[in-house]
Amino acid sequence: MISNREIFLNHLGLPSKNPLGIEIESANGIYMYDTEGKEYIDMVSGVAVSNIGHRHPRVIQAIKAQLDKYMHLMVYGEIIQTPQVQLAKKFADNLPPNLNSVYFVNSGSEAIEGAIKLAKRYTGRTEIIAFENAYHGGTHGALSVLGNESLKNAFRPLLPDIKHLKFNCFEELSEITEKTACVIVESVQAEAGIILPDKHFLSTLKDRCKETGTLLILDDIQMGFGRTGKLFSFENFEFIPDILTLAKGMGGGMPIGAFISSKEIMDSLTFNPTLGHITTFGGHPVCCAAALANLEVIIEDKLAELANLKGIYFKQELSGIEQIKEIRQIGLMLGIELESISMTDKLMQNFIDQGLITDRFLFMPNAFRIAPPLIISQSEIEKIISLIKKCFQRL
Repeated sequence: MISNREIFLNHLGLPSKNPLGIEIESANGIYMYDTEGKEYIDMVSGVAVSNIGHRHPRVIQAIKAQLDKYMHLMVYGEIIQTPQVQLAKKFADNLPPNLNSVYFVNSGSEAIEGAIKLAKRYTGRTEIIAFENAYHGGTHGALSVLGNESLKNAFRPLLPDIKHLKFNCFEELSEITEKTACVIVESVQAEAGIILPDKHFLSTLKDRCKETGTLLILDDIQMGFGRTGKLFSFENFEFIPDILTLAKGMGGGMPIGAFISSKEIMDSLTFNPTLGHITTFGGHPVCCAAALANLEVIIEDKLAELANLKGIYFKQELSGIEQIKEIRQIGLMLGIELESISMTDKLMQNFIDQGLITDRFLFMPNAFRIAPPLIISQSEIEKIISLIKKCFQRL
């Protein structure tokens, strides 16, 4: 009989020739279990998705309750659906007044695509500015603003009229002019290895956008939903975006994304042309029900507030490891930089052997991330630290 592994390797379209290839049978909290019963600790939350852990009971309950009512009814935006409107209201209640109109989509890349279209439509401009070493997704528009040439060259031509600036370079902000429709930025450059903004860089960027009538898009897809110690990452810094994009940690494990702006800006998608942005499954009621429960858990259990304390503890306990070159941390997201890629390769295998699931950064392959579910307990943190130290000792 053909195995799941054989089907996986022979019949699934895969993004890499070297996938982890672990067959998971169940998951709960911070743990995953393979078909032989081996326990793995999820140190990356499915890459910033499972911020409240796997199969949180409130998310499961919300999904089951919605399944008993209805699933897909009609293409997005035509019928009033309770999960959508309740989730939109919850966002509006927890965001600044200018971020009061939510357009639901299915993923982070789709959120970026919608945000770019919205900025071009509202401003009537075409130029888009992004930053080097930024990751924004894999669809054509998102790929166009992605700040790494090695991932892009095979797919050119991409969107025209794109410029890339250096993150934290104040001098280059003069490149933003009255021709610029939007600037897209991450508060913290995640795939570059957790690169934090210099003091006042983001506020200066916002001021320059305001001077030129340029819309500022924040990609908070990976760093949102409590990951940085705040519900949304921009709350750590001195600026408010014009458009906010979300996904990953939004759905409590279900696929959903959104781009959020003011009602005035968002309404520009309703005319010239009508249906300026369309999605069939965006805001799927089951996903919205899960996302609402997820958001309520983060807020009510104060997971964002606790994240920074947990991240600091990780940093303190790992700082004495001699093979570590640098640790960058914000909230419960750490970038651990090593001396070489080969050392990271060996460490990754040691992690798997010890039942730790982690991930390296796309644009810094000699570094790996620590970003476990925000629900992680102190005893679980100590267990992980002990296992990490053991893995380093075996290098």
